[in-house]
Parts: sequence; structure tokens; C-alpha cells
Amino acid sequence: MIEDKNRPSTPLSELGEFKLIEHLTQYFSLKNPSTKKGISDDAAVLNFGDDEVVVSTDLLVEGVHFDLSYMPLKHLGYKAIMVNLSDIYAMNAQATQVIVSIAVSSRFPLEALEELYAGIKMATEIYGVDLVGGDTTSSTTGLLISVTAIGKASDDKVVYRKGAKPNDLLVVSGDLGGAYLGLQVLEREKAVFKVNPNLQPDLEPYTYIVGRQLKPEARKDIVELLQALNVKPTSMIDISDGLSSEIIHLCKQSDVGCDLYEAKIPLDPQVISTCEEFNLDSTTVALNGGEDYELLFTISQEDYSKIKGNPNLTVIGYMKEKSEGAHLVTRANTKIPLKAQGWKNFEG
Repeated sequence: MIEDKNRPSTPLSELGEFKLIEHLTQYFSLKNPSTKKGISDDAAVLNFGDDEVVVSTDLLVEGVHFDLSYMPLKHLGYKAIMVNLSDIYAMNAQATQVIVSIAVSSRFPLEALEELYAGIKMATEIYGVDLVGGDTTSSTTGLLISVTAIGKASDDKVVYRKGAKPNDLLVVSGDLGGAYLGLQVLEREKAVFKVNPNLQPDLEPYTYIVGRQLKPEARKDIVELLQALNVKPTSMIDISDGLSSEIIHLCKQSDVGCDLYEAKIPLDPQVISTCEEFNLDSTTVALNGGEDYELLFTISQEDYSKIKGNPNLTVIGYMKEKSEGAHLVTRANTKIPLKAQGWKNFEG
């Protein structure tokens, strides 16, 4: 879709900080009884009764976490919320509120921030969370977005990275590797566009994986599914940095080892075909790509019959004694030690 270059452009200086916040958040309404006080005070007042409060925060920085040459601002707003809600769901909790702060340079007019907040609003409505506060400030380095997500769960429902036992099954939701490959496609098309600006990118063959990168979905549905199946994971984490890194986190926190079976790793057909096109190994992409925002968790073997055959869940391995280490069992039935090689924020 071609961007309308003739849209009105309102300087943010015309509004000031407080009018800007009021303008961007005027259409947000409160949906949860636990939100006693939202935007318009020094702090949000939240009351969960006897429930546990779960809070997570992430910072997204232009040029590090996103590239506005191919990331639409509306998608960016949506993704910023998803990244944080995913952490709440990884605790087996219900997300209820978000706080959004931005630092923005003078190159962004009001209309650009309206687009960003339209994406944020869409995410809050779809996932049933309230925007209850935030901050705005100026930036000399582009756009920065900080989101804090708050959630709740009863004490007996919260799941940590610690808790996996030897012989527990290792389970993952959805499929892996798509977000990383979507990024590779977008970066390739950006490079082509730089050489020939008249050549329009054809992203149609890559709809699924580009969507996994630009508009991921947090797996609230998996938390609800597990509750409906009466399955409480023994440990859980979300996949933001790559499958291998997250497995190692679970192993270290739980003092266990793991066998991950290469043949069991769920891959979408578009992931497999795009790996062939880019001459990439699909297992390596799934292990190290990151940004899938699927849930990785362990369950007792007694719960296997409850999840068996469910299309949303795949058993990909099992936990072992700590002394046996964490390994990938290849299709050739050889064992390779798992290494945390996921994407890192501060690599030079």
C-alpha cells in the first residue's frame, strides 16, 4: 500500500507533553475491574485482591530492534505490546494492563505517533488489556518505545523457569523460525530497493513469515488451552531469543538436562521453502532465530494424554538429569550439545 505523502503534518510542539498524551489516549477505555485508576494521575491504582501481580518491561530501540523502512508504525505499536504480553503469558498469567513510554525525535509529526498508538490500541482491544499510563520525552536518536506489562494469576497457577524435573516432556506451541526468515526477506528487499527504487518488492510468497516478523501474536490462547485441559506446566518461558537459548534457560534454572529431537521441531512449509531459497539450515534457524514468541514449557508425563494430538502443541523432547547436559538429537541419531547462539542486542 502506497503511503499518502499529502497527509496533514502537525508539529508535536503545538501540543506539548500533556496534551499529546491526552490526544493519543483519548479513545482508550478501561475494561478490567482491577483497574481502579488509569491514565490522568501520578500512578495507576491496581487491585488484584488475593492474586499475584506479574510485571514485565521491554525497550524497543529504532535501528536495533526495528527498522522503519519496512516496519509500519501501526505494526510497530502492535508488536511492542505483543513482546511484553508474551512475557506475562510465559508466567501462566493473565495480562491486564500495559504502560507505554516513548522517546521521539523531531522528525516524527503527530500523525506518525497516531499511527503508532493505533497499533497499540488494536493490541489492547484484541487482548483485553488496559493502557494505564506512560511517559513521553524527546530523543536525538530516533524512536524508542518502552512497554511495561502487568498481569495477574493466583499463587498456585504461576509458572516459573524453575520447576522442570527429569523425565518431564518438553513442549512448544506453534511453529518456529518464521520471524527470523521474515526479517531476512525484508532485509533482502530493502537492499534491492536501495539499488533500484523503482522495483516494488513482491512479498506475496512470504506472507506468513513476514507476518511473523511484523505482526507477531502473543500466545494467550495457549495459557487458556492449558487451563481448559487442566495442565499446569512444571516450567515455562517464551521464545524471544531462539529455541536453544530458551531451553538452556530452563535447564539452568531447573537444574536439569535435556534431549531435543531435531525431527520433532515444528516448521511451517513456508519456513522450509524459504530456508532452501536462502540456503539456510532450517534447524539452525529454528534453534537460533528468535522472535517467534511461542511458549516453551515442560509437563509431567502424566499429563501427556491431555495434550496428545493437539494441533497447537508439539512434544519436542524431554528433560534429563543435569549431569547428562542439554543436547540436540539429530535426524541421524547423533547428539550435539546445545549452545545459546540466539540473537543478542549488543553484538558489534
